Amino acid sequence: MSPPSSPSKDVEKASEKSIPPSQEVPASTLSIDPETGTGLTPTFDNKVGALIKRLERSLVKYNLEARGIQRVLPHESQPLTWRSYFQPFLLYFSINLAAQNVTLGMLGPVIFTLSFRDAALCSFFGALLGSIPVAYTATFGPRSGNRTLIFARYTFGWYPSKLLVILELIILIGYSMIDLVVAGQVLSATSINGNLSIVVGIIILAIITWFISTFGIAIFNVYSRYAFIPAIIAFSIVYGVTADKYDLSTPSQGDRRTVIGNSAAITYAGAGADFFVYYNTSTPPLYLSISLFLGLLASFTFTFILGVGLASAIPSVPSYSAAYETSQGALIVVPLLEQLNNGFARFLGVIIVLGLIANTVAPTYSSGIDLQILSNSFERVPRIFWNTVCVIIYTVCALAGRDHLAEIFTNFLSLMGYWCAIYIAITIEEQVFFRTAFGFRGRREWRGWGKGYDWSMWNQKEELPRGLAAMAAFLVGWAGAILCMAQVWYRGPIADRVGEYGADLLGKG
Repeated sequence: MSPPSSPSKDVEKASEKSIPPSQEVPASTLSIDPETGTGLTPTFDNKVGALIKRLERSLVKYNLEARGIQRVLPHESQPLTWRSYFQPFLLYFSINLAAQNVTLGMLGPVIFTLSFRDAALCSFFGALLGSIPVAYTATFGPRSGNRTLIFARYTFGWYPSKLLVILELIILIGYSMIDLVVAGQVLSATSINGNLSIVVGIIILAIITWFISTFGIAIFNVYSRYAFIPAIIAFSIVYGVTADKYDLSTPSQGDRRTVIGNSAAITYAGAGADFFVYYNTSTPPLYLSISLFLGLLASFTFTFILGVGLASAIPSVPSYSAAYETSQGALIVVPLLEQLNNGFARFLGVIIVLGLIANTVAPTYSSGIDLQILSNSFERVPRIFWNTVCVIIYTVCALAGRDHLAEIFTNFLSLMGYWCAIYIAITIEEQVFFRTAFGFRGRREWRGWGKGYDWSMWNQKEELPRGLAAMAAFLVGWAGAILCMAQVWYRGPIADRVGEYGADLLGKG
């Protein structure tokens, strides 16, 4: 392995002839793999670091990912093939064809007392609106070679962007925790007489997730091409054995003005580009956006409406009510156990649990990346270490909160959608008015998608904007969110003026 570069040299930028190689970098130095020329994790000078370095070199040897937040240079990107156009759809379709989203769909009838029709419409249009920001941020992966919240530095600057990283980490770890809880619930309900503890399911999924996320995006891309097949078969069978129980006639209760939609998809906006940094720079942004958008919309709609249907039957089907009292995950598999051979029903339950792998690997992978973005010291620590830390954190949280899934959904994680919406609005404004689309040079001119940015400055603190205006706008947006939010524990003065119980005017995460 070649010796580390000088701290005043940026190996990555030196390969770009337009950037003087003598410019300083604010982060630690990079190691370069002698065979591939790929920048590995920054040097980590101790015995543990040496051991991890050997593991990283082994990953590269077997064509697995060792890279952290270092930018993917154009010559390192993958060639554009026909598969590149379908992979975004398959990736997000596999990720979100998960039991966790089925339980999220249950909130409409159970928590908000919506009818099947109203809850289904809220689910569809919420998924539609929530998918658009993710499709937007994903386009910057191929263009820049940078991870999503590295790209945020170009709007928010070096230090303010770290606040976004912290908020995104809360989302990623929070939803991973929920995945583990649902997996434990489903496995427990599937076991004979419920003898298997929820704890066992939580630990099993955590171990599998750690293994796949540690070895990088390449293996995950291959896995996601096929993961949706058993999941869609299992959920289709659930549809088949439960559809005749759905309550299609009972109207919604309460004030219709207080419900807008379930836009959980927007929480992927902070990680949208993370999975596409290896895509070729010539990848058409429109095709990437459409493919990803359709994958999100199809998977969320499919799972949300299944959850809506199951929840609508709770008042009229005693066994469904008893299952829901046990757990949301139990409601998914109890109908299978009632109407199918027990062995086959349990097999389907295991398939449904395995479908949660993709939904957990994606945020785990991104959380390791985001922790490296937080500081130069964290960047020195390899991504695989941070992935391990995140798995431990959300596993412990899942074990502690396994009996309070609905409360976690409605009282905490729903807040996270607010910052994503504000972040996207500021990013679009920066691109359209100050970077890419319309340059104020005496006349308006189209400069091309993703132009107007110097992507090689991703780690140049002095060259990035200070981000004061973006942070001021972000805080103003949060002030508006506080005025307009309606939660169980708080209602803003503006939200309180809509209906008897208030309306969450900014939508939910």
